[in-house]
Amino acid sequence: MAPKTNQTLGEFIIENQDSFQYSSGELSKLINAIRLAAKVVNHEVSKAGLIDILGGVGETNIQGEDQQKLDLFANDKFIQTLRNREIVCGIASEEEDSFISINSNDKNNQNKYIVLIDPLDGSSNIDVNVSVGTIFSIYRRVTPVGTPVTIEDFLQPGNKQVAAGYVVYGTSTMLVYTTGDGVNGFTLNPALGTFYLSHPNMQFPEEGKIYSVNEGNYVHFHQGVKDYIKYCQMEEGDRPYTSRYIGSLVSDFHRNMIKGGIYMYPKSSVTESGKLRLLYECNPMAFLAEQANGLAIGGKTRIMDIEPTELHQRVPFFCGSRKMVEKLQEFLNKYH
Repeated sequence: MAPKTNQTLGEFIIENQDSFQYSSGELSKLINAIRLAAKVVNHEVSKAGLIDILGGVGETNIQGEDQQKLDLFANDKFIQTLRNREIVCGIASEEEDSFISINSNDKNNQNKYIVLIDPLDGSSNIDVNVSVGTIFSIYRRVTPVGTPVTIEDFLQPGNKQVAAGYVVYGTSTMLVYTTGDGVNGFTLNPALGTFYLSHPNMQFPEEGKIYSVNEGNYVHFHQGVKDYIKYCQMEEGDRPYTSRYIGSLVSDFHRNMIKGGIYMYPKSSVTESGKLRLLYECNPMAFLAEQANGLAIGGKTRIMDIEPTELHQRVPFFCGSRKMVEKLQEFLNKYH
């Protein structure tokens, strides 16, 4: 269905509900809950510097990373909003040690969805006013409806996702999501507090000229990645490519999807398993990438085919414009 001018996110969700294979209305309510929480977090992010919400809290999360005040604020807001709406049966957050089971007040609780979320991706950048974001992933539970969720509900491969998306809090705030029928982006009008469809049917250009990687870790990368980076830097044809790395996955991914590029966070001699989380970051971004004509791999394997073994599992991650990822794959295939 062709998108309408000035269509709000709420209108878009209702109009396209029938294109979703599980058209019960629950998913629409769930996306709406994420929209609401995103607006609350956006309001707080925009005030950073004016109130005491910058800096760390002196604690680390389950991954051993320093927690920022905004990390915990965003985590609390998303969990609180989803819990209060009683539309999910479980939540897993990058900031929580374990998953959260949601018990509805309705004894006949029929909630079927679980949410995995990175509440504030790139939060270490918030003190210097760099764009940050929220990443979310939605699955249907696999255990019987009406029973408490188990770890099995969360350890599903990415190809079982029913929806995924992100919110980028930047010069403008955007919510981008997919339910497996393309990718659409909505920009927040802060004066009205409403998200409007601004980027219908988002697509990665097949080829791009941007590569995004933390080159400060170059010496620790495996040889296939080093060779590809040198390829990007060669003066030949339309190369050298431009190096752009923000350090916020949402922001780097968003730019590359619009302009064309490849994002890389490889494993290395320091982080042998990679750094990014499969369930909270890689799977949802891979779903978005593939729905936007891009590719996402973890080396020689499609990201969404990886069978998770733990809640906070880390993997190498490469995604972006199709031809760029395919060229990287050629270099990776030369090495074991």
